Amino acid sequence: PAQVRALSTGGCGPARGDGPCPGAAEMEMGDPDVGAVMGFSGFGKKARTFDLDAIFEQTRRTAIERSKKVLEKEQCPEESVESPPCAGSSGCVTEKDQGIASSSSDDGSGGEDSDSSDSDLIGPPVPASLSRLAIEEQACATDDRASGDTDDEEEDEEDEDDNPVKRIPDSHEITLIHSKKMVSALGLDPSGARLVTGGYDYEVKLWDFAGMDASLQAFRSLQPCECHQIKSLQYSATGDVILCVAGSAQAKVLDRDGFQVMECAKGDQYIVDQARTKGHTAMLNSGVWHPKIKEEFITCSNDGTVRTWDMNNEKKHKNVFKPRTAQGKRTIPTTCAYSRDGKFIAAACQDGSIQVWDRNMNVHTKFYNRQAHAPGTDTSCLSFSYDGYTLASRGGDDTIKTWDMRNFRNALNVATDVPNVYPMTDCCFSPDDKLLVTGTSVQKGKGSGKLLFFDRATFLKLYEIEVTDASVIRCLWHPKLNQIMVGTGNGLAKVYYHPVKSQRGAKLCVVKTKRKTRQSQTVTQDYIITPHALPMFREPRQKSTRKQLEKDRLDPVKSHKPEPPVSGPGRGGRVGTHGGTLSSFIVKNIALDKTDDSNPREAILRHAKDAEQNPYWVAPAYVKTQPHAVFAAVELEEEPEDDEPEWKKRKL
Repeated sequence: PAQVRALSTGGCGPARGDGPCPGAAEMEMGDPDVGAVMGFSGFGKKARTFDLDAIFEQTRRTAIERSKKVLEKEQCPEESVESPPCAGSSGCVTEKDQGIASSSSDDGSGGEDSDSSDSDLIGPPVPASLSRLAIEEQACATDDRASGDTDDEEEDEEDEDDNPVKRIPDSHEITLIHSKKMVSALGLDPSGARLVTGGYDYEVKLWDFAGMDASLQAFRSLQPCECHQIKSLQYSATGDVILCVAGSAQAKVLDRDGFQVMECAKGDQYIVDQARTKGHTAMLNSGVWHPKIKEEFITCSNDGTVRTWDMNNEKKHKNVFKPRTAQGKRTIPTTCAYSRDGKFIAAACQDGSIQVWDRNMNVHTKFYNRQAHAPGTDTSCLSFSYDGYTLASRGGDDTIKTWDMRNFRNALNVATDVPNVYPMTDCCFSPDDKLLVTGTSVQKGKGSGKLLFFDRATFLKLYEIEVTDASVIRCLWHPKLNQIMVGTGNGLAKVYYHPVKSQRGAKLCVVKTKRKTRQSQTVTQDYIITPHALPMFREPRQKSTRKQLEKDRLDPVKSHKPEPPVSGPGRGGRVGTHGGTLSSFIVKNIALDKTDDSNPREAILRHAKDAEQNPYWVAPAYVKTQPHAVFAAVELEEEPEDDEPEWKKRKL
């Protein structure tokens, strides 16, 4: 009755909160389930205390026991298969039950409530051969090993940072055959997907690394400037067009597939002031794109000017820069370049000077050095460093120099005995700005051309690569691909790369197998699909190309089998072997007559006696009218008398 009363009232009556509720004790003692539902089952109990060391030790023992049982089962699989399953019977005790039972029996000091979830196992089972100390030792050893590996990697990275030679990607190379003449121009688009080469054979070839296979063939070859040697090729900043500078007076802009987009105007060669003309009037020497503005580029020419152009206006140049000597006379610029930020334009001239202008001011030079290289030599290349503070010049006097843009009067470093005989020999900086790269020229049959690597700070020669038995003219180190492209004097374009340090580029085409050329003897007819045609006009569907080729080969019409020669007289409108006409018969007999008439007089007189006794042609016609031949008498010619006077005679 007390339990029913407590449930009906929902509490202890009006004296709620004045003291302990007697109904709660009665419910807990009478029916524990109802007490649990009402929330009074935990009141009045003593708090449990935990011994962590004992719990860990018990957990370790349980894990060892479990591991032993697992090992025994693995060692005796047959016994476990033969033993009948428990099938949920009441007499079968599982491992989980054993573990729970042992845990609850050993943990008697921890508490009296067997329904608590604190007696369950903690953590996954541990192998029997390992203890907690062994696990800790193994973890420490693993951490030491990992830290040692990271330390080694950091040391290797530090070594690579200290030694820039290790970052040169020269372990592997591929060779692209351009022609038999020198490769005088080389260009790579900003993404590194396509390479363009040009040479003295007037050819421009386009190479696609992603589309090439191991045969390394160009996908397009063209002559954009007819019979003019290619001087310079460069992709724009966006990579959508190519600037082509040849030996003519007009530069051309090509798209990615080699088709012409723009041609610069040609100036009037009879106008003295070159600023008044619309374009160049003499052969071009070099040309480059603006690094920031994709429509602007510059060209330099033998007419003594450096001109800027805009792709949107091909009828006239944008601006004109006139390099001058110390005496104010005109000098020819041999090469030109933009600074990395595009604010300055630099040009090297034949008088040995290097002159730099502000892009927006074409009257006076911003920097200049009159004695940069030997006068009368062609400085072949100007290259700005990536930080924009250093300018490198490749001189025709067998030197290479670097200049500080903040102090342009004196050279920072000079390297001598670097042969250069071509007016377009390159020099370039490495992507990390620590190395300076250039090529050397050699005479035919007198050594090998080399690619030299100089330290930018000390100008010591750190490394060299023997490229080929000809001069190394063009060189290009792409920052994204980390690959070096080289153009040589024997018509080769080589690409140096590293399988790990380099990206894409040549690595894409060397892994592709060479496509096998399909040797088809006949050309199969195209199969026209006509689904709605009548059955009588519908062509049978080709099941196999190979079988169709074999059938077409047996067909004399489809395989274009040549007709056999006609034996005997002609037939079907064809003349026989020897012909059926009189002329062919006479020609045949003449060809068979092998008599040698070396003396024609003797050959004629050989038949004289026979013709006199048996006349056949002329004599029978005159038998009746003139039986005996009458020949004209030979009269001696008498010289006429000289009765004429002397003054009438002809003077000889």
